[in-house]
Amino acid sequence: MSEVPEPTEMTNKSVTKAVRLLRELAAHPRTGATVTTLAKGVGISRPTAFRLLYSLERTGLVDRIDNNYILGWEMARLGRRADPYAGLVARAQPLLQELADKFNESATLSVPNSHDGLDLIAEAAGSHVVGIMSRMSTHMVGQQYPLHASSTGKVLLAEMPLDKVLALLPEKLEAYTSHTITDRAVLLRELDQVREQGFGIIDNELEEELISLSRPVRDTSGSLVAILTLNSPRYRFGRDRIPEALQQMQAIVERLVEVFWQDAAGE
Repeated sequence: MSEVPEPTEMTNKSVTKAVRLLRELAAHPRTGATVTTLAKGVGISRPTAFRLLYSLERTGLVDRIDNNYILGWEMARLGRRADPYAGLVARAQPLLQELADKFNESATLSVPNSHDGLDLIAEAAGSHVVGIMSRMSTHMVGQQYPLHASSTGKVLLAEMPLDKVLALLPEKLEAYTSHTITDRAVLLRELDQVREQGFGIIDNELEEELISLSRPVRDTSGSLVAILTLNSPRYRFGRDRIPEALQQMQAIVERLVEVFWQDAAGE
């Protein structure tokens, strides 16, 4: 007996819009936002936003203080019980492997954490990688890298306001190689470049002969949610390959956004 085919359209548009409202609300963690602000941010009518927010409020996923909405107690409770990365890793892994295979090097995905740092949550390796680098080879998941001496760290720092960067980093930064940027003022100028060009790079700064490129992954509201990185030894990956790598990485970033937030823009 043949299986019953699935309907061609399974997406519930009201649920999709409600999720988009929750994402937009997450961009206003301290002050919350009015229904007008949320409706405009999501791109739906005010009456539709109000009806959805009312339902979310009744279930505890949203709370209302005066005229401002905030994420609710039930959202916090569910969040504590959820594995924060399992679904993300499952969706990202095939694309990480595709990038790693394309360049025969290692690719990683990191996410910002609540401690102004990064959690490396997923990795993929090409056949060249094993045994090449003492730190940046395989089994990188869970490792921590210095913000000022890693391409992922530079992308994260470039997202922060200046006062937070100054609070996090001393004027004299730790050296890992002779090429590590140790002057905070010099690093700040490079962070300006990272913001302008849309990617971070290290070249011999964390380990001798290691080059890494990182690109930000942003959600539908433009917030940084992850960082895609490609790592390679310099003798195999010269600077002449950087433009091609950045182009391929951007294509992977766009596909990551698609698989992370399917139907996020749909009505």
